[in-house]
Amino acid sequence: MHTADARKLGESEQRINLGAVWKEAPQFTERERAALALTEAVTLISNAGVPQDVYDEACKHFTEEEYVALILAVNAINSRNRVAIATGMFPGCFES
Repeated sequence: MHTADARKLGESEQRINLGAVWKEAPQFTERERAALALTEAVTLISNAGVPQDVYDEACKHFTEEEYVALILAVNAINSRNRVAIATGMFPGCFES
């Protein structure tokens, strides 16, 4: 679902395919890396909270309003994913 949306918005196949290895892939900007690190930390928040270095890096690249919007977006997606998992949905069950 999200990759189909990314394609429609003009994202390249290369960057879509490298999303899973964003830490190793040079195709992502520092701002994107900060967003991805924050996304990972918020998604796995029960493991270690949001580490200070992740928070500090995000604050370098996002205004307070953007930071809040990013956290809300991550939480909305995580919530939908949890509902999908709990109701037996699976990746690819949505047609675009």
